[in-house]
Amino acid sequence: MDNKNEVKQDNTFTIVNDNGEEVKCEILFTYEDEKTKKNYIAYTDNTTDDEGNTKVYASIFNPNEENPVLLPIETDEEWKMIEGILSSLTSDAESVK
Repeated sequence: MDNKNEVKQDNTFTIVNDNGEEVKCEILFTYEDEKTKKNYIAYTDNTTDDEGNTKVYASIFNPNEENPVLLPIETDEEWKMIEGILSSLTSDAESVK
């Protein structure tokens, strides 16, 4: 089993977790930041935490790679940017209901 991520047409991709199990993830959004010149991806494996909130993850990736590697977000500034986008998406979704 290789450690490649494969993006499907339905906005999902599969990762291999620390236990060697394949996990299907759904892409929530991708974002290219002009300031950092990095591409970010937010995704979920559709699991929930103890409070019932859907777990969301974010990483840096290169969309031009055939099998992009997910890299960790390392700065507080980048995390705040991602959290701001998620927050605006969540509030937009709430207003549509």
